[in-house]
Amino acid sequence: MQNHIRRGNRARAILGLASAGILMITLTGCASEVPLQPAEDANNPACAEVMVRLPDEVAGQQQRYTNAQATSAWGNPASILLYCGIQPTGPTDLPCVTLNGVDWIRDDSRAPLYRFEAYGRSPGLEVIIDDNAEPPVSGTTALMDLSNAVAELPQTRKCTTVEELNIDDAQ
Repeated sequence: MQNHIRRGNRARAILGLASAGILMITLTGCASEVPLQPAEDANNPACAEVMVRLPDEVAGQQQRYTNAQATSAWGNPASILLYCGIQPTGPTDLPCVTLNGVDWIRDDSRAPLYRFEAYGRSPGLEVIIDDNAEPPVSGTTALMDLSNAVAELPQTRKCTTVEELNIDDAQ
């Protein structure tokens, strides 16, 4: 009798594992990986610290697999792209906003694709957001969702305002 029970448990365990394997194959086939190119310094250990802390969901979009080191994507189709290991931007006159302790500069020169760079972080990190995405993606929400992970990158400089520069108007 006990032999029969053991065989039944073993058979259920094998059947359960087989079913789980088929489910994994099915689910993996549903969402293809996003093809991206790694940034120049993608193998920097600081990028690894960011990547392991990225949220599964950003601005209501689910994270997707990518084929490049130190990159990530969210949405289907991908409407939010992240690249760690870029060359950091030096001083700039691009607009800057601070969200959750991370300074972000915004480059809208390729609108409706908006590029946000974590300013003053080394290695550099950028986030590209497609403003034409369906459903719409909030850039502010996306950056806030990413800020905790991005804050792991060492900060080498920060954004300043005109008031902080103490420039004499008489010049």
